[in-house]
Amino acid sequence: MTPNVQTLYAVTEATWPPADRTPAGPWMLRNGAGGGKRVSAATAEGDWREEDLSAAETAMRMLGQDALFMIREGDGALDAALADRGYEVIDPVNLWVCPIDHLTDVPVPRVTAFSIWEPLAIMRDLWQAGGIGPDRIAVMERAEVPKTGILGRITDKPAGTAYCAISEQIAMVHALEIAKAHRRKGMGVWLMRQAALWANSNGAEWMSVLCTQANVGANGLYASLGMQVVGQYHYRILPNTSEPE
Repeated sequence: MTPNVQTLYAVTEATWPPADRTPAGPWMLRNGAGGGKRVSAATAEGDWREEDLSAAETAMRMLGQDALFMIREGDGALDAALADRGYEVIDPVNLWVCPIDHLTDVPVPRVTAFSIWEPLAIMRDLWQAGGIGPDRIAVMERAEVPKTGILGRITDKPAGTAYCAISEQIAMVHALEIAKAHRRKGMGVWLMRQAALWANSNGAEWMSVLCTQANVGANGLYASLGMQVVGQYHYRILPNTSEPE
C-alpha cells in the first residue's frame, strides 16, 4: 500500500531532524539550529485554544527563532486562525512517492553517480553554491537512520549532489542540487536513480522526495520518474520574516 501523507511527515522528521524537539502543551516546538523552516516550525499535536497560539509564539522567540508553524493535512482550523492573526502562507510543499522499483529498472551509467558518506568537500561546495550551508549539512549529520550522500558527474566534472536517508522502509531524498552549468542535462534523473539503488540495497521499498510547489522544473522531474503526489504541507509565518526552507 502506498505510504500516506502522515507516514511521510514522520519520515521527513526522521530523515531531516531538528536539533531538539520540545513538547509544550498542544504543540511540538523545534530548535532548528539554523537549519531552515522544516526543522524550526512548530506543529499542532493536540487540541489547542486561541491563547495557546500566543504561548507558542513566545516560546519560539525565546528559542531565538521566528514564530513559524507547519500546516499539515487536518490543520485547517489552525491555518485559518493564523491567517486571522496576520500570518502569511509560505513555501507550499508537495510530497512525492513511488515504489522503489520505478527507479531501479535502468542502470546508472558508469562513473555518473556515486553513493558516498560522509560528504566530500566538493559535495559541500555544490550544496553551498545552492544555498545549502553548514547548518543544513549538520541536519544530515545528526540523522540517526541509514543515510548517504550522492555525487553526480558529467564529463568527469562534479555536476550535482543529494542526500538520502531511510525510515520505515521509505527512502527520502533531500537537498538535491545541480550545478548551474550542468542543469537540463539529465543529472537529476541519475541522482534519483543512484539514491534508489543505494536505498534498495539498504531495505527500502519506497522512494520519496519533498519539493516546493514553486519549483516547476523539479516537480516535472519527479512526475517524469513515475512518482505521485500524496499530500502537501505549507508554513504560516508573520510578514517580514524569511528563514530558508
